[in-house]
Parts: sequence; C-alpha cells; structure tokens
Amino acid sequence: MPGPIAPAAPPPLSPARDRALRQAAQELEAAFLAEMLRQTGLGTTRQSFGGGAGEEQFSSFLRTEQAQAMAARGGIGLAESLFAALVAREGGAP
Repeated sequence: MPGPIAPAAPPPLSPARDRALRQAAQELEAAFLAEMLRQTGLGTTRQSFGGGAGEEQFSSFLRTEQAQAMAARGGIGLAESLFAALVAREGGAP
C-alpha cells in the first residue's frame, strides 16, 4: 500500500525577487547591528574632544557603515533567518 502523497514543492522565486528579498533581509540585519553598536557606546562623543553635533552625526554615519559592512560579510546570521521567513511568507522555495 503506497504512503501518503507529499504536497508539491512551491515554485522557486524569480531571480529578481530573490535578490530583493535578500537585500531587504541584509538591510534589516544592518539596522539591527547599527542599533546594537549604538547601545554598546560605539562612536559616543568623548568629553575630552567635545566635537558637538557634527561629531555626533558623523558617529551615527560611521556606525551605520560599520553595521552594513558587517551584514554584507555574513553578520550574525540574522539576514539568512529573515530571508527564509520572507521566502516562506511569499510562498516560494529558496
């Protein structure tokens, strides 16, 4: 007696949609990493320099760039989890 029939696998995503979802997942991971870097105090103004608002603004740009570089190099793996969730929500196969 044959076993149960497995449901058909969902169709794969188009290459353009795959790239868009991967990019979105990477951007979300970068935003998360930037916030974590901010919370650790990376780029906070030291009292000895007192660079004011300009130094504070530059620090946020630096944190954002560092977080984007981290995410582009694999980050902490959050982007892959986010990508898998986005693909599942789209109903496609990775």
